[in-house]
Order: sequence, then structure tokens, then C-alpha cells
Amino acid sequence: MPTPNHLKRPTKAAASAQDDSGSSRNPIQVIDRMMKLLDVLSYYPEPVSLKLLAQETGLHPSTAHRILSSMAASGFVERGEPGAYGLGIRLLTLGNLVKSRINIRETALPLMQRLHQQTGESVNLGIRQDDEIVYVERTSSGRSAVRIVHIVGARAPLHNTATGKLFLANDGPAATREYARRTGLSGITPNSITELGALEKELDRVRRHGVAYDIDEIEIGVRCIAAGIRDDSGDMVAGLSLSSPSDRFNQEWTPLVKQTADEISSLLGYRQPKK
Repeated sequence: MPTPNHLKRPTKAAASAQDDSGSSRNPIQVIDRMMKLLDVLSYYPEPVSLKLLAQETGLHPSTAHRILSSMAASGFVERGEPGAYGLGIRLLTLGNLVKSRINIRETALPLMQRLHQQTGESVNLGIRQDDEIVYVERTSSGRSAVRIVHIVGARAPLHNTATGKLFLANDGPAATREYARRTGLSGITPNSITELGALEKELDRVRRHGVAYDIDEIEIGVRCIAAGIRDDSGDMVAGLSLSSPSDRFNQEWTPLVKQTADEISSLLGYRQPKK
């Protein structure tokens, strides 16, 4: 079984120091060790042996066994085959409770404001409703006389917006063809994509790069960069976009938009798949 790259094994001396019988009764230290054990368990789809858990966390097997037994009694871990452990059902119960209390807008807004301060441009949060994007939050730049349509409550067809392209790319080719048949791919500006072949090429670029662009497609003189936001189940639940007048548009903002969207996803419980 491979070792997760993010886990650093302590030296033997450090492991020995960790298992000093007096310090092991320190409540804070016990909690820290519990979290290390949970982290290791979360990276393996199958039950993990006590030997491997001890090796990955730097804990003495007897210490790991004692903590795991207590966690099993509380439902945080489950015993699988003899000497092996997995995550417990109580974590699912608590996770669902946390998820039910998370509000995407409230979670995203502080990071949207930070991105706005970094760039000075408008930052938008959009969700999908059927064949449209609905903008549910926005930080406004107030710097331009150009009218930017991304106001709270505004709607736009998926294929005309950067955020909408993210959802279409996520749907896959078959669903895109059905969307094109259903909507007719009507345009809003002369730059709007109105042909299926052109849209498919655009969505292929979105899948490869993980970001989408709107180049004067929904409003002449306005350009946009967007990256997807995913929840704990990996579903795309929203798109974060940065819009600016075309004469101020800077493609170097792309990493900032992607990083901010990834941070929001992380706060919603999403974990990047291991490469």
C-alpha cells in the first residue's frame, strides 16, 4: 500500500519522544494524535492496519491501539478485519450536519472580497438553474462607466458566460449536444458562440485548463475569467468569476481566480483528488 505524499514520518527519536508515557496523557497531545490517525485513515479507501497507522503517524503501536480503541467506542473509527481500522459512521453524521449549515454565499464572500481587493475588479458568484447562470453575489469595482451585467439576480445562458461554460464542460459532450439542441445556442453579442463545433472546442479547452473565459460574449466591452467551486461530494455547485472592462482585462489574474475558487471549494469540504 503506497505512502501518501503529504504525510511526513517523524524520526525514530521524535517518535520515541512522542510516546513518552507521561506526555501521552496530555489531553491536547491526545487530540493531536487522534487527528493524525484520522488524516491517515482518510487517505485510504480500505481499512488500514495498525502497523501502517503507527508507521505513518510516528506513534508507538500500543499508543495508536489505545487511541483507536477509544475512537472506535465513540464511533469515529470502525474495526475492519483483525488489526485494521477505517473511518466510522459518526463522522458521516457530523459531516452531514456541518454541510447542512454551510451557506455557499457566506463562505465565498470573504474570499471574493479579498480577490476584489487584489485586482480592483468585480467578482461574481454564479449558480446554475437549468440552462442559465444566476448571479447570487457580487463585489462591485465601481471603477468603470461600462455596464457589467453580472448583478445579483441577473441571469444568462450557460454558453454565453464563463461560469456557464464551466458547468457545460463538467456535463460532458453528450449533455452539451443536448443543451445545444434544446436552446439553439442563441447569441447575445457578435462574439457569442452560436455553433456547436465552436462550443465543443471551447469546452475542451475549459476541461484542460480548469478555467473558462467570456471574451465580450455577453456584453461588448466586458471580459471575464471563471473557475469552478465544488462541494464535499465533488459536485460543481457554483462558479467564481472576475469581470472587467476589456481595456483593463489581464489574463495574469487567472491563477488568482483559480486559487480563490479552490480555497472556497476547500472550505465547502472538497478535497483535490490525488495525482
